[in-house]
Amino acid sequence: MARSGFEIFQSESPEVAAAFNALIESLAKPSALDPKTKHLVYIAMKVATGDPSAVVAHVPMAKKLGATREEIRETILLTLTVCGLKGINSGLAAALEAYDRS
Repeated sequence: MARSGFEIFQSESPEVAAAFNALIESLAKPSALDPKTKHLVYIAMKVATGDPSAVVAHVPMAKKLGATREEIRETILLTLTVCGLKGINSGLAAALEAYDRS
């Protein structure tokens, strides 16, 4: 199986990847938003920017934190106001399949 772009990034640019990972860790620390809400926001942003592989990666994390299938669906439906049907077409099926598999 071919390595993903992220895997190549991690192995080919370890210093930059470490800095990126540190940024992600600092953003994940407790704050005004609970972890489940943060993952739902990430899902919406990734749908809106057309990154279905990131959507699929965040869905199981959100589910583990208590997100329901309906919350995942509604999160993606909210992107209709930002990107129209593009987000629905690129993210909804993959997200719900990832939810059902996890």
